[in-house]
Order: sequence, then structure tokens, then C-alpha cells
Amino acid sequence: MKEFIFSVLEFLSELGYFGIALGLMIEVIPSEIVLGYGGYMISEGILGYPGAVIAGTIGGTLAQLFLYWAGYYGGRPFLEKYGKYVFIKKKQIDLSEQWFRKYGVGVIFFARFIPVVRHAISIPAGIAKMSATKFTLYTVAAVIPWTILFLYLGHALGENWSHIKEYAAQYTMPIIIGAVILGVIYFLIKKTKKTTTD
Repeated sequence: MKEFIFSVLEFLSELGYFGIALGLMIEVIPSEIVLGYGGYMISEGILGYPGAVIAGTIGGTLAQLFLYWAGYYGGRPFLEKYGKYVFIKKKQIDLSEQWFRKYGVGVIFFARFIPVVRHAISIPAGIAKMSATKFTLYTVAAVIPWTILFLYLGHALGENWSHIKEYAAQYTMPIIIGAVILGVIYFLIKKTKKTTTD
């Protein structure tokens, strides 16, 4: 598996900024690894930081838009049948649907930082026919800090970028906890407003 990942990353590195965007769009390997390698390329002077952030944001957003449109036009049966080809399992779809029903459209932002539902949350948004504009705005708002963080970590690690998952844990855990807390606050505010209007 490691050899496969390295061969894919080497191929993507030859494409420069487009390689980062493409790697995130096709999601053959986790976004953390693609961005970590992008950070390594920045440390080697192959790429510039601003361009890598833009490429990462575009690629990460388009990857989610693909899932959104798949949910929008194909619905759940389509995703259950073909989701395995983009590493989306039925369990992820079930959980993300529960989250979307419970927390509403705001979960599109908060769930981006939480494992398991992070990628699949786009599916119920599409199925529910959420506004594409609103979906894209929430997604971009979450993708940007995620991209910046992992590019920075990859840059900081340099040649040791392959250890990014272990190194990133000290940063991602507080982010996950913060995202959950903000999500709960958002849900409570929304619930309070609904109770007031009723």
C-alpha cells in the first residue's frame, strides 16, 4: 500500500499545483497525505504556499461537490451501489444523514473536521436538495483552514512528511473537539430560535 501511495504522489508531484487539486478530487489517498506531501514540496521550493492553498481549496471543494451532485441526482440508492468506488460506506451515509437531519445545513461546515462523517456529509446535503451556493460556501469555509493546516505541517516536517498523521494528532484533536462544541452551540441556538418562533 505504501508503494502505491508513493507512486501516486510522485505522479501528482510532476503535475505541480494541478497535482494537489487532482489528488484531492479523486481521493485515492487521504487528503491529509496529499496536503502533507504538498507541504513537503513547498519546503523543497517546488511549490509556493499561496498557490498550494488555492489548489488544495479547489481540489477539496470539487471533491465534495462531486458527492453533493451524486446525492442530488442519484440519491441514496446510487451512492449505496457506487459509493464503495470512492471509499464511501453505507455506515458513513447512515451517520451523515442522521447528523444532517439533526443539525441542519450548518453541519456541512462543522462535520468537515470530524472523522467518519467528514466526506460523506455532502451526500445528504445533495439528497435534501440543499442550495448549491450555500453548500459550496460552507464547504470552502471548512476546506481552507484544513488545507492551510496540513500544508503547514507537511512544510514543517520536511523530509519526514510521511509521519504527518501521527504528528497532526496533537493539532487535529483540539480542532475536532472545537468543531463538536461549535456544532452543539449552533444546534442549541437553532433550536432556541425555532422554539421562540413557534
